[in-house]
This record gives sequence, C-alpha cells and structure tokens, in this order.
Amino acid sequence: MTGFRNTLARWRDDYLPQKGWAYGVLVGVGLYLLFSVLVGMYWSVTPAPFDVSEKATAYAAEDGARTTTGSTTTAALVGAMETLLEKRGGYLSNDVFPPGAWLDNVPNWEFGVLIQSRDLARAMREVFSRSQSQSREDPDLSLAEPKFNFNSDSWMLPATESQYREGVELLRSYLRRLENSGDSDAQFYARADNLRYWLSTVSSRLGSLSQRLSASVGQRRLNTDLAGDDSARQSTPAPEEIMVQTPWTEIDDVFFEARGTAWALIHFLKAVELDFADVLAKKNAQVSLQQIIRELEATQQAVWSPVILNGSGLGLLANHSLVMASYISRANSAMIDLRDLLAQG
Repeated sequence: MTGFRNTLARWRDDYLPQKGWAYGVLVGVGLYLLFSVLVGMYWSVTPAPFDVSEKATAYAAEDGARTTTGSTTTAALVGAMETLLEKRGGYLSNDVFPPGAWLDNVPNWEFGVLIQSRDLARAMREVFSRSQSQSREDPDLSLAEPKFNFNSDSWMLPATESQYREGVELLRSYLRRLENSGDSDAQFYARADNLRYWLSTVSSRLGSLSQRLSASVGQRRLNTDLAGDDSARQSTPAPEEIMVQTPWTEIDDVFFEARGTAWALIHFLKAVELDFADVLAKKNAQVSLQQIIRELEATQQAVWSPVILNGSGLGLLANHSLVMASYISRANSAMIDLRDLLAQG
C-alpha cells in the first residue's frame, strides 16, 4: 500500500501542475466539467404532459375571454412550443457550450415535437382557418408558420428561440381574435375534410418513423415503389432488393425523435377530440381516436435501461426501437382507419 501511495505521489508531482495559476485553471475546468455532467443529467429528463383543456381555459382567462371552437387545438400548439422553450435547460438543439452541446437525446426529442408542431401550424394556416381553397389566409397564421420553420439549430443572429417565440406570440394573437365574439375575421372550421387533411400528414410522418425504427436491426426489403400500377415510372432505376439499416450511432436519435413525435401528437389529438367532437360523434369515430391516443401514450413509458438497447429481433437482449415501432405502427394503422371513417358520408 505504501508503494502504491508513493507511485501516485510521483505521478502527481511529475504530471500535475504545482499550486499556482495553472493548478487553479485545472481545478476550475474539472469542476466545470463535473457540474456540466450533473446539469446535463437534470436537463435530460423530458417534460411531463400538460392538460390541453386546462391550457385553453388558462389562455382564455388571461385574455378575459371564453373558449370556443378551435381554442383547444390552438392552445395545444402554443403549449407544445412553449414547452420546447421553457422546459429544463430551455431549448437545447442550438446549444454550442456544455452541457447542452453534449446532449443528443433531448435535442432529438425536441425535433420530434417541432416537426409535429410545424405540420399542425401548416394545417391551421391552410385548412383549419379557411372555409375553402380560394379564401384568404389568416394574417397571424400566415406569419406564424414560417417562424416555426426557421432553422432549428441557429445559435444567434437570429437565435432559433427568438423566432419561435415570435411564432408563439402570433398564435396567441390569433387565439385572442378567435375568442373575440365581436371579431368574425378569425375562424376555425372543424370539418371532417379539414381533419382528414391533417391526419394524412401525420400518418405519413408516423409511417416513416416506423420504418426508421424497424431498420435498427437491418432488413432486406423488396422494392415496392411502383407496386400496384403497371404504368408507373420513376426517374432513375433502383435495385429490386435493398439493405436498410440504421447506423448504430443514430439508433437512440431515432428513438427519442419518435418519443417527441408521440408526445406532441398525444396533446394535439386530445385537443382535436374536443374541438371536432361533433364531427367525430357524427361519424361514430371517438373510440377510434381514443385508441390512437392510447397507443401513443404507451410510447411514453419510462425507459429503465441507461442506454437504448439494440438486440436482434428475437435475441437475448431487448430492442427498444422495435418496441417503439410496434406502438407507432399500430397508431398509424388506426389513424388510416380513422381517415377512411371520416371520408364516409
């Protein structure tokens, strides 16, 4: 034991700076890195869900108004974007210093939420707030959507957060006008065709996520790009069979993007359930929508493993990506059925 202590003492004297400015810098850097690791662990906890109905009521109370058709959907979108900006650590995707620069799970979660928020903002601008294709766009929504489509990792000049906050303020302006009974200029049309438009976009996103999650184990897939149409053509030839596999460095990225996507959709679908209640009741589609929400809520269960495992399909270790793909695929399948149900007379 004495020899070991002597060895450590020699290494300290030979390789570590003696007390002075260099020693102080070394200690300071070490403490900073330790602090960054601890803060990074705290920031890596994803936000809890919020109640969309309570959020809509709170916003209406702030403006001295009452909720109306479209209030809950708009409030859900505002709430999702505010969560991105105000959660633990704030918005992390554009951080350039530790600990934010070291984290990748939460930024990928943020990206999933952001994509769904962008899609809903576009749907609100293009269909929810317009009675027909030739009607005028809402001025607030036409400005808010481009704000949310700003580069997600811009650190400054301008910072991403500033653009998203401007978009949130524009949404709040639309919400105030929407809830003003004396202002008929702002509208939200809860119609079956409008809901199908947005659900079609969501379904496409979920289908892509499901494929990317399933590719965690690698798959040989037949080319079905032109299947079902003997006259279909594509720009350049493609092999009949391709190998699809997510790089191992991106497996956890896709997983947390899917978690963020599902988190946002749970809130948006619950809001739609309230704002489109009459439409869903007429089509007897409430249970179908609730089943989609239930499948997505299963994706938010706690991950007890310290890392995202990538075992083979039926191997010894779990494959978290395949479990997530199962929930996402079932939600997407139920969403396709819901769209068909809404299309029926």
